[in-house]
Amino acid sequence: MTEKHLSTQFDSELNRVSARVMELGGLVESQISNAVYALTSFSTEAVEQVISTEQRVNAMEVEIDHELSSIIARRQPTARDLRLLIAFSKATANLERMGDEACKMARMVKSIIESGAARSLPSGELRMAAQMASELLRKTLDAFARLDTKAAVAILREDDLIDEEFDGFVRKLITYMMEDPRTISASLDLLFLAKAIERIGDHSKNVAELIIYLVEGKDVRHQTMAEIESAVL
Repeated sequence: MTEKHLSTQFDSELNRVSARVMELGGLVESQISNAVYALTSFSTEAVEQVISTEQRVNAMEVEIDHELSSIIARRQPTARDLRLLIAFSKATANLERMGDEACKMARMVKSIIESGAARSLPSGELRMAAQMASELLRKTLDAFARLDTKAAVAILREDDLIDEEFDGFVRKLITYMMEDPRTISASLDLLFLAKAIERIGDHSKNVAELIIYLVEGKDVRHQTMAEIESAVL
């Protein structure tokens, strides 16, 4: 991921922190996979696995932040090196927040399991969106490791599909609640689940934008897809 420097020690430090960010990404990816499995199988065991991983994710975020601060203080990087370290820091924050969303999913699934009401509601679309979000994170980590801007643009497009799934699911839930007020409590649980899934997609999108920033030196946040494509492709 990094270019060679005159200081091999600096290269070693950059490679080490890069590996730590990818390790964190893999840990969060497993959290989200377990959350998706908990949702699709109503598995309390998967729920507990997600929640038990949260402390490790939080600790890794703090450790990576400390390492990044130390590198910046000692090396005083400029240009692309500084962009790289900023990207590492922001990617770490987004990954930790994805882990938070996975925990929210797990807790909502636990609530749904305990209520026993979700099986009568339209959770099939939600499971599909959750699987899309999990796959999007996998693609994002791969693109980040390879600094692949074309893959990053594809990820931004795919996040729009998750947003569409979320909007459609919300409309369907509103219909269910209007037709049968007894479904309101369980429907709200599913709504919070859907929002957590949508936020995982948003954080993957943020990391994809960081890839473009790192490689091209262009901040593409809040730009249209047409503007991003013209800047990158």
